[in-house]
Amino acid sequence: MKKSLVLAMAMALGVTASAYAANPFSDVPAGHWAYDSINKLAAAGVIEGYGDSTFGGDKLMTRYEMAQIVAKAMAKGANVDKLAAEFADELDNLGVRVANLEKKADNVKITGNIRYSYAEKDGDIDGFSNKLRSRIWVKGQINDDWSYTGMLENNQDFTNNAGDEDTKFQRAYVDGKIGGVAVEAGRLPLNLVSGNLYDTRADGIVASYGKDVKVTGFYAKPTNQGKALFGTSVWKDEVEFDNVYGVKVDAKMGVVAATAGYTVFQDGAFNEYYKVGDKFALLRSLDMDDNKIWNAGVAFDVAKNLNLTADYMRATDYDEGFDRDGYVVGLSYAGAKAAKAGSFGIYGKYYDQGRATVVAHTMNGEYGNHGFKGYMVGANYTFAKNIVGAVEYYDLEDKLDSSDMKTLWSQLVFTF
Repeated sequence: MKKSLVLAMAMALGVTASAYAANPFSDVPAGHWAYDSINKLAAAGVIEGYGDSTFGGDKLMTRYEMAQIVAKAMAKGANVDKLAAEFADELDNLGVRVANLEKKADNVKITGNIRYSYAEKDGDIDGFSNKLRSRIWVKGQINDDWSYTGMLENNQDFTNNAGDEDTKFQRAYVDGKIGGVAVEAGRLPLNLVSGNLYDTRADGIVASYGKDVKVTGFYAKPTNQGKALFGTSVWKDEVEFDNVYGVKVDAKMGVVAATAGYTVFQDGAFNEYYKVGDKFALLRSLDMDDNKIWNAGVAFDVAKNLNLTADYMRATDYDEGFDRDGYVVGLSYAGAKAAKAGSFGIYGKYYDQGRATVVAHTMNGEYGNHGFKGYMVGANYTFAKNIVGAVEYYDLEDKLDSSDMKTLWSQLVFTF
């Protein structure tokens, strides 16, 4: 223990070889691996040894003795925040205030992943995608109750030789508590109805209260609203919404997790764009009714590692003449865990969703513009720690024109 302490303190104080020639301890001869470091620390008054002029490097020290050394090193300006956090109680007893040093030592954490994905599209959507996505996450502690999260994302498109890529700041939000209410605010991830209604970023605020029964309210501007309703290479029609707000309740009842909610996509507009040069210009915009969706769902284990989910959605006062219901049923077994090599999972879902129940879907398949029905099956596997692969197959049909949409999608993700 003393060996590691001597090295740590010496590095923190910037020890240079042979800084002091005097030998203060009889049991640390010249040529000893720690001779220079011990001399430096002794001269700085950080270590004193024992009264018999020995250092006693082979003896175990108490936490109180070590706290004294840490306190002296701090007084000399050494950067020993992690040690100060470990011995905070003992240092407090010595009158050395080190509140929140443990947070300062690890105040900012950086994580990320890189994902390569490839998809083959068949049926009436013949084509392929070939992409590399990199994400860097930064999380910083603001104080005991609040933290900041940011995410930078780069996408590279390999479907041609143009080197198309973009880099965007996709997340930037704070989260914490106000009394017993958990709050997130900023450009944050918003997942509605298990991602079947909406699953991407949004600019706004989310507040929730409770544990086993949790009530969540949200108000935000949707920043990515899925696909065009109709389109060609020179024109496209889109429905866009200015705001989204709603409330949901999640409850745990034994082995069953239940959810219910109400969501409003507000101030909708039907926008028609026409291509001018290499960009689409807005030709006209028509106001539309708000898209109001009720939803309810359950999830529970039917056997060990076998989970069943079911979600229902109903849109009201919107998209007259089209199917306004949405059903999604899923079954999954186990699942690949990034930290556990060899872990795997298999899963599948059945979809039957009117287009009013789809704003920005979470799926990786091509899902059309007018609502869809069909199924997907998939599997994932952890090849090595933090290296996970997945393959998914989608067979869907457009609910308006019955076009056939098939996608074989795969990915390999490296996480750090």
